[in-house]
Amino acid sequence: MKIVVDFDQCEANGICVGYAPDVFELDDEDNLHVSADDVPADRLDDVRTAVAQCPKAALKLQ
Repeated sequence: MKIVVDFDQCEANGICVGYAPDVFELDDEDNLHVSADDVPADRLDDVRTAVAQCPKAALKLQ
């Protein structure tokens, strides 16, 4: 599965980072970066939770 970010909706509040800090990262300017092109199978549950908890629905899994 791949993570898709709608950067127009993302507020960079970091909730996703809290659930999957090895997949999501905020830089010093509060820009969100996704470190994995494809979500590793062993991280899928945490990434799904991060996507579901995004307050702006800026994250999707494809």
